Amino acid sequence: MSCEELQDFFELYALGLLEDEEKQEIDAHLRRGCDACRKRLAGAEAMNATLFTLVPDVRPRARLKHRVLHGVGVELVGWGWAGALAAACVLVIALWLSVQERDRTNELADARMQLIQVNAERDRLTQALAFLADPQTKPASFGQDNQAPPRGYVFLHSRLGVLLIASNLPPAGAGKAYEMWVIPKGGSPRPAGLFQSANNGAIHILNGPLDTSTLGVVAVTVEPEAGSRAPTSQPIIAAPVPGI
Repeated sequence: MSCEELQDFFELYALGLLEDEEKQEIDAHLRRGCDACRKRLAGAEAMNATLFTLVPDVRPRARLKHRVLHGVGVELVGWGWAGALAAACVLVIALWLSVQERDRTNELADARMQLIQVNAERDRLTQALAFLADPQTKPASFGQDNQAPPRGYVFLHSRLGVLLIASNLPPAGAGKAYEMWVIPKGGSPRPAGLFQSANNGAIHILNGPLDTSTLGVVAVTVEPEAGSRAPTSQPIIAAPVPGI
């Protein structure tokens, strides 16, 4: 398949849900050194990370299990619940496998719509999608070599600016805020806006235009909620900017 034909498969590829034949074709395509598809894959990974960051963990009520099983004709009686639950799981798995191929396009569309329709984050998420969709966007990752938070991506674009997507980022604390800094090569940090973390994740955008070729590092520190003119604490995020 061509690059255009492959672009709708990267979200599922990043989640590990592709069939073997399609996965092998994308693996082979990426090994041929296609920069455009590598950028699309980085965007898909960032989009998946954003969705997982924005959706809080929810523990369903116990009676919901009974209602679901009752709906498929399974009644839990005494210690027979284990066999009934196993039967229900087999049924659910069979149904899930049967609809994967048919619903693949719809799932991708729904994921994009979920990202756009989060009420409080709608504007920023729309801007984030613009970063991820533009082939001129340059990615840089941080926190990927260990399990300690935070982890995520920085995306740079000379016209759009800088996009930060972070996960495993705890609340800054009372009277505090996160502040992003853009640090030119051989220069002093410049403030790039304040933000807070929600559900242990955050999206922050510095609007462009911006001369990305002069940047050396994008960093984040914890500062007073009114902000600082220069960093007053050690960076908790430091993303070196690749050569542009």
